[in-house]
Parts: sequence; C-alpha cells; structure tokens
Amino acid sequence: MSQLLLEIFSEEIPARMQPGAARDLERMVSDRLKAAGLTWDALTTYAGPRRLTLVIDGLPAATPDRNEELKGPKTSAPAQALEGFLRKTGLTQDQLVERDGVWFAEISSKGRATTEVVAESVDDIIRHFPWPKSMRWGTGALRWVRPIKRILALFDGAVIPFEVDGIPSGDVTEGHRFMGAGQPFAVKDFADYRQKLERNFVLLDAADRKLRILEGARAVCAARGLALVDDDGLLDEVSGLAEWPTPILGDMDPQFLALPPEVVQLSMKVHQKYFAVREPGKEGLAPHFVVVANVEATDGGAALAAGNAKVLSARLSDAEFFWTEDQKVGFDAWNAKLKDVTFHAKLGTLAERVDRIAALAREIAPLVGADPAQAEQAARLSKADLASGMVGEFPELQGIMGGYYARLAGQPDAVADAVRDHYKPQGPGDTVPTAPVTVAVAMAEKLDTLVGFFAIDEKPTGSKDPYALRRAALGVIRLVLENGVRMSLNAVERVHGNRVNLDSLIVAAHAKKPTSMADVGALSPELVGNLTDKFDALVKDRVEMLEKSFPLERPIGEERDRYGVLPFFADRLTVLLRDRGQRHDLVAAVFALGDDDLVRIVRRVEALAAFLATDDGANLLAGYKRAAQLLKAEEKKGPLPEGAVATGLPNQPAEETALAFAAAAAASAVDAALEAEDFAAAMTALAALRGPVDAFFTAVMVNSDVAEERENRLKLLGQVRGVMNRVADFGQIAG
Repeated sequence: MSQLLLEIFSEEIPARMQPGAARDLERMVSDRLKAAGLTWDALTTYAGPRRLTLVIDGLPAATPDRNEELKGPKTSAPAQALEGFLRKTGLTQDQLVERDGVWFAEISSKGRATTEVVAESVDDIIRHFPWPKSMRWGTGALRWVRPIKRILALFDGAVIPFEVDGIPSGDVTEGHRFMGAGQPFAVKDFADYRQKLERNFVLLDAADRKLRILEGARAVCAARGLALVDDDGLLDEVSGLAEWPTPILGDMDPQFLALPPEVVQLSMKVHQKYFAVREPGKEGLAPHFVVVANVEATDGGAALAAGNAKVLSARLSDAEFFWTEDQKVGFDAWNAKLKDVTFHAKLGTLAERVDRIAALAREIAPLVGADPAQAEQAARLSKADLASGMVGEFPELQGIMGGYYARLAGQPDAVADAVRDHYKPQGPGDTVPTAPVTVAVAMAEKLDTLVGFFAIDEKPTGSKDPYALRRAALGVIRLVLENGVRMSLNAVERVHGNRVNLDSLIVAAHAKKPTSMADVGALSPELVGNLTDKFDALVKDRVEMLEKSFPLERPIGEERDRYGVLPFFADRLTVLLRDRGQRHDLVAAVFALGDDDLVRIVRRVEALAAFLATDDGANLLAGYKRAAQLLKAEEKKGPLPEGAVATGLPNQPAEETALAFAAAAAASAVDAALEAEDFAAAMTALAALRGPVDAFFTAVMVNSDVAEERENRLKLLGQVRGVMNRVADFGQIAG
C-alpha cells in the first residue's frame, strides 16, 4: 500500500473559503477514487492561505480487475434493440452469450494504475471545483479562486506526471512568502513535506495555527497584566490569514473606550481582524488590541503595532462621529425614515411592520407578564436604529445600538433592554431573553415575520430559507420553553389561565397586516384603475376590500391558520427535541396524542424517555406490543368487544383478575397525574402494570375456546392499551 500526496499551491485563498475548500477536495477526490474501485486506510485534507493539501495512506498501486455481466435484450427483440446494446458494450454479436432466450455481455477489464486515475481525477477536480467565487487567469479557460502556481503530486514518492493548462505536476513546493528559504524545495512524502514546511515557517494544519495564535495572544496579554477576549469566529478567520501567525499586542487611544464596547470590538474584529483585550476582574475593554502578523518582526512587532494602532484610530474616529451625530437625531426622525424603506414588496414598509409588531407585542404582553404600554413602546423603537448612521456603518449592531440610544433618550431599562435584545435568540447557540417586555417584543417580531412570509407563500423549501423562517420559529419555541410560557399550538380558546394560545396570536398577527395605501400594489388591477375616483370608498371599506383582494387579511377567529404556520411550528419543535437527544419515535408518540402545549409536549417526551430507559418501561413496552398485535389481529375479524371487564367469571385465573384490578388502578392514577401534569407520576403508574402484564401473558391464554373468556380477555387487553395510550401512543415507539 502506498501514499498519495497532493498539493495545489496558489495565490492567497480567502480565509472564509478555506474550510469549505478542504471539505470539497476530500469529497471530490473520494468520489472519483471510489468510482474507480479504489480503497484506502486514511484520507486527510488541509487548507491554508496559499495551499490545499490532501494525503491518502493505504492506496493500492492499481484498481482491481473487473468482471461484469450485463443483461441485454431478448433474442427475439427487434434488431434495433440489439444494435443499441452492442454499442453500449462495445462488443460484437458473436461475443454475446445467450441464456434462456436473453443476450448477456460478459465484460472483463484489467485494473488501471492508480497514478492514471489520480492524474485524470486531479485535472477534472481543478476544472470543476465549486469555489463560491473564482477568477479566470492565464491563457486558458481555467478558473480557480486565485491563480495556481504549482501542483505537487506524489504517489509512493514518485511524481505523478500530468499537466493542467500548462501547469505541470512535480515534487516541489514553497515555504513562507517572506520568511522562507526563498527558493522552492522538493519533498519525498507527507512527513518530509510537513517537516520542511515548518522549517520554512508554514504551519500546514489550521488547528496548529489556532493553537499558536491563542497561546501567543494570551502570552503577550499576560506579560502586560491583561486578558484576551476570546472570539472563536475571529480565531477561525485569522488562522486562515497567516501561515506563521505571530500575535502582537498594540495600544489604542483610551478616549475611544467612551464608545459602546460592542462598537470598539466590532471595529477591531470586522475591519481590522484584531482581538479585543480586557483587564482581569474589570468590566469593559482595555485600551489595547492583539493583531496577528504573518511574520516574526526583528523589532518584536513594535512598528507593526504602531501602524495598526493608527489604522484602528482612524476606524474608531469614524465610529465616534456616528455615535455623536446619531445622538443629535433621535427616534422620531429615524422612524419617519422607515416609512420610505420597503420591508418586502408584498408586506409593506418597515414603518408598517413596526406598527404590526407594536400591536402584537401589546397583545402578547399580559400573557407573558409584561407591561403592555412598555411592550408597545419598545416595539415602536425596535427598528429605528436601522436608519441610524452607526448601524448603517456597522449593520451587525442593529438592536444593540437601539438599546443604547433608547437608554440615552431616557427610556426605562425594560424598554431599552427589549430594543437591544428583541432579535434574540438568533440561533441555536444564542441566549434566550427572560425579561417579560423583551419576551413580548421578541415573540411579536418573529411571529410577524413568520405569518407575513407564509401568507405570501415564501415558505422554506428544502435547504432554502432566504428569510430565516426556520430560525424565527425556533426562536419563538425557545422563548416559550425556556421562559416556561404555556403556549398551545391549536387550542380554540384565546387564553387558558396563563397559557398563550399560539393559534390566536397567529390570527392576531394576520389581523395586524398592513392596510395602508402602500399596499395597493397587492390589490386587483381594476381596483387600482379606479383608485382615484373611489378613494373615500376605499378608505371606508378598506378592511372588507383587503379581505377579498389582499391575501394577508382575515378577521380574528375565522379560518384558523390559513397559511400552515402551525404545522411548521410542530415540525420545528420535533427538530429541536431531536437535537436535544430525544428519539424521533418518542416525539412522534407524544405528538400522536394531539397535545398542543409546547411545554407539556417537552415534559411528556422527557418523562417517556426516562421511563423507557428503565427495566419496567422496556418490559412494559414489550407487553404493550404483544397486546397490540393480538388486538390488531382481532380487529381484522371484526369490531372488538366493548364494555366493562368482568372479574368474577368461573375458573378465572388469578393473573387475569390481578391485571384487571391493576389496569383500573393505573387508569385512575394516570388520569390524576395527567391532570396535574405530573408525567413522572404517570409513568410510575404505568410501571405498576409491568408485573401483572408479564404474569398475564405467562399464565393466561387469550384466545380461549370459551367465547365469554376470550371476549373478557380482549376487553382487558384493550383497557391496558387504552391506559398506556393516554400517556403516549406506544404503538409509535420502536422496540
């Protein structure tokens, strides 16, 4: 078995593309080698600023010989069918074999040298590599992310000869652009390749580069009594910018610490790729930064630090200007600008979206323990910072800057916090707000998004979700679950005590859709044509007209969830529970009951999983399956017997009587536990059935020759099945 080493050396590859390029290289090489019949022991890919590398250990020297038999047409088939089969196989008729009136082609082929397969594969991969962006260069039509300089291809230490658009393969690569030996060097295998790269100041593995950055950055900070502000995303990016990363501590003007820390840190991260620094035990940032250079400077990095400090000062001066100017403008002017900003052609302007969110937030507020007036006020301020200068320069700060400006404008902390956090949670790893006003506004914002885009049929399809509707639904679910909000998916009532009825909120969200003149584009052409003459009538009857002409409108209480938002929520909840480690069949077993309370669904699934992990649960499930099979077989013959289970029949086995009493007791206990939503107690009540069920199946013949006995035992099994199905549909559980 031999080793394949491949390196595609080019000009700088953007850091954000490197991880995906490594995965694509692994996939494309694997697919082509497997198609040729090759196997191997280990395959590893590496990506860096100037090279993609792949190494495979345990490749055979050649592909295996192949013996293949292809079935052709019948001997009685038309001549055209036979001719097509001969063209496909490349054989003549006398080379075919006839069996049972059918032609067969027996094709044998000798294995090919692995080097031939690799040469063809590399050429094809380079020509069809799926870069997000690529450029055409040189004299041919070849496209790559940046111009390719060299191709290194070794198999068992020997060069695999081929050429791609004038670039020949070889055994030569290069080290660091500035710190290396200055000359290309030859390598023999992967171990030699990696060792020589490191001697020429190139760390091949991104994990090694990350470790060097972290250790170096923490060391330069510790030398000054400082601490690094960890940022995994920035670490991933910076590790793709330098082949020999060298962290350097720089100083910034302390006056910029008067800016919000998010502004300072974002300026460092997004524009300069610097790490922020803090003083241990203190809040906020320190007037320093860590820049990762790609060289080891002779002066210890002093000049580099000074130059980067000037660049950062210029960037922060811009931020300081926006911060000062924004405070002179204020929310009224920003909200006025939102009237001229289209949220979506079919969903009106941003100002109209704010009106909808504000109305919905006020409606949700009392259901989550928030002050309705504060919830509405926070919603009305929530999108204003989109028109501010700071968010225009740093879009990542939307919401955050609104929170700062709201606090400076004298708004209560609850309102300012809601403005800041109303986008949360934005992903599975994001924190979930707990403040009532924030919860109300965050839920309103996401419900408006979901209902609006579902109403205009912009639903997620496959992997496409351009409006992040899956994230919005997951956000609502996490807000509900992690705040203990009792929200039902389908309940008819608007509110059950402190339970939020999601369906009624969706209806309310529909009712909050835009009804202004900005929406006439969605009305019928006839209406638009007569709009000027009938303006007064349009205003007077706009609700009725929009009910007929604009698909977003409907009265509260009619046609519940017309656009299918509720099943979408149920699907997202299923995905969330699966991601938390719950088995899909347990989730299905609980959903099958038609339960619509999100918190209760989760508690049921968790209790069911814990119960089935016990011996009682596993054995009772087996007993349920046996009972269900018997009942299913009897149901095919006709309706099952109904009525009460008898306990005083002549010669009735003690095990039958014991199970009857146990089932009745379990039914009462289960009902009481479910009423109290004590699902652990419900499972404990079911566990009491385990012994009687086992004893029953051991000692009792269900299909007795005596009709009265048989009917009574079927009733008993039906009662056991019914009791268990009150907790979950055990028929959906694997096992």
